[in-house]
Amino acid sequence: MVTVTIAVTVIVMILGFAAAARRLLNLRFGLLRAFLAGALAFLLAGPIAQSLAGSVSRDDPSLTPLWFLILAGACALLAAMVFLAIAEALVPTGSLPGPIELVRSLRGRVVRSRRYFSIVRILARHGLGPYLRGRRPDLEAASGRARLARSLRLALDEAGVTFVKLGQILSTRPDLLPAEFVDELALLQDKAAPAPWEEVERVLAAELPGPVEEVFEEFDRRPLASASIAQVYAARLRSGERVVIKVQRPGITEVVERDLDIVARLAQTLDDRTRWARALGVRDLAHGFAEALREELDFRVEAANMAAVAAASPGTAVHVPVPHTPLCGRRVLVMERLEGTPLAAVAAAEGAGSAAEPAALARTLLDALLRQIMLDGVFHADPHPGNIMVLADGRLGLLDFGSVGRLDASLRASIQMLLLAMDRGDPLGVSDALLEVVPRPDEIDEQRLERELGRFMARHLNGGGPVAGPRLFTDLLRIVSGHGLSVPPEVAAVFRTLATVEGTLTRLDPRFDLMAEARAFAARHVAERRDPVTVRQAVTDEVTSLLPMLRRLPRRVERIVGAAEHGRLSVNVRLFADERDRAHVTGMLHQVLLTVLAATTGVMAVLLLGTPGGPKVTAQVSLYQLLAYNLLVVASVLALRVLVLIFRRDN
Repeated sequence: MVTVTIAVTVIVMILGFAAAARRLLNLRFGLLRAFLAGALAFLLAGPIAQSLAGSVSRDDPSLTPLWFLILAGACALLAAMVFLAIAEALVPTGSLPGPIELVRSLRGRVVRSRRYFSIVRILARHGLGPYLRGRRPDLEAASGRARLARSLRLALDEAGVTFVKLGQILSTRPDLLPAEFVDELALLQDKAAPAPWEEVERVLAAELPGPVEEVFEEFDRRPLASASIAQVYAARLRSGERVVIKVQRPGITEVVERDLDIVARLAQTLDDRTRWARALGVRDLAHGFAEALREELDFRVEAANMAAVAAASPGTAVHVPVPHTPLCGRRVLVMERLEGTPLAAVAAAEGAGSAAEPAALARTLLDALLRQIMLDGVFHADPHPGNIMVLADGRLGLLDFGSVGRLDASLRASIQMLLLAMDRGDPLGVSDALLEVVPRPDEIDEQRLERELGRFMARHLNGGGPVAGPRLFTDLLRIVSGHGLSVPPEVAAVFRTLATVEGTLTRLDPRFDLMAEARAFAARHVAERRDPVTVRQAVTDEVTSLLPMLRRLPRRVERIVGAAEHGRLSVNVRLFADERDRAHVTGMLHQVLLTVLAATTGVMAVLLLGTPGGPKVTAQVSLYQLLAYNLLVVASVLALRVLVLIFRRDN
């Protein structure tokens, strides 16, 4: 019983020291380091009290022993605070996982470490190891760029699905990578051997409302297509409707999440060690890639994308498959099956119709895509020939809505103005519209940007003739990145989509002028908006919204003029009206005040220690010295409070 009482007393004292140290520092610390600080204070309290007791007589009936006991406790508490301050400086809170989390994640960390070292070995085997250690890529000579690009493609292909997807995304960013890298990474193919039916059936059983035999009238177990993330099957519903089922490959989510963690770590390492990675913004690229790939792994997002595109563009010549929402889940997507011919086969066929048919298909596709981008704000972001079909009724069908872009009204208006300025051949208008599309930096040479855009337009849009090759959007993105303009992800998706559809249209009709058609589309749309009825309606709406303000305006003007006439006009400006500004200034004032108090208290303690004489508390210690020791403890507490806050903020 006595042992239990002693143990409880010790634990209570340790927790008391820990709580007091945390309260005096006014910061939250982990339970482990707070408990260690309390234990340190408890262990030091006894020796400190014994060392101070030597100067106190055992028969002293005054309060002197109590003051020395309080001083000993304060010194022990100060030691606990010093421990917390040093621990916060060396190992900031949150930089290491807690013991419970560490035990839980140990197995996962071992698996990730093995995969991490496997990826590093693959990169080193293909000659990319030096670039992980900070060496700048050899991009001066074309041969060096081509050799490095091929090594990168082979390494990404060997690393697996996540890195293949990463390479495919990078192949659509000519604003970031040289042309050799873009062309080489475009060769990456997202294909894989089919997964066994038994594994696929388990996924279907987990996602569907019932067994496959009950949900479907017919189900062809041979996949129509097999990629690294999903496989596609043909089936027939009980209602008789033919459908396509997209099934996620078993276990792919765990593989992708593990690889995304590695991609993030590699990006962080490159960002910390290399200037070229910071210039490219690899950390932001990795973050955006991870978000996009996680959305692609959730087929419910793809079903919502299909519904959004279909709802935004009704009555057009493009058909979007209808998803069967009750049967769709995170890993299974059931949608209408489109009957037709892939656009790639139509483009490759000879004599499949009149000579005007390919041009008409190209014009229909571009018109539908531009309408999605500039009018609806929801568009298919990957319109390559494999994702487009020519249906039996002559319409175009769009497939694979895992990648969909969205634009707000202001961005759509800016893109329209950009195309209209190109149509007029106005470099200044193009420059102004471009600076509305991308975030405007603090410093930019607008005159040089205008000249480069003028040369770009003269090269690609000369006389309204055919577009000068498939590098139009690549050149435009290079102009943007060359001036330090960061392209937002949604705008990059627009340029990527137009660049992709440019190649698709060129395969249909090599003479098709994409920019001329795009400029004509923008001109037609603005002309529709300039229709008298539309303009009158717009003016009516604006005037209606302004009427309340116009009614109040004369009275307010009269008040201002009267106040100015009688010398009573004043301006009331509230400094620090924002709560965040007040909190920031208050925090800074608190730190300054604590610093001043700590310095003042410390100086007073030193002065008292150097002052001779004074009433004697014990034979060796005067009252001045006892007060000085207490003031030193107070000064140390105040100083530690400021230092710990600085360490925490620097983290």
